[in-house]
Amino acid sequence: MRPLKEKISITIDNDVLEVLREEAEKDERSLSQYINLILRQHIKTINEKKQDDH
Repeated sequence: MRPLKEKISITIDNDVLEVLREEAEKDERSLSQYINLILRQHIKTINEKKQDDH
């Protein structure tokens, strides 16, 4: 059975990381949770755009 989450290592620009940390704290989420949320929203937007193009 595959794990639901996978640990990765990425490099993020300092200015972007600072904003992500601030926003995660405001939203009372961990940095990982917040980044995951943002990525899910972005993927949803991409998929909606693909559907609109067809």
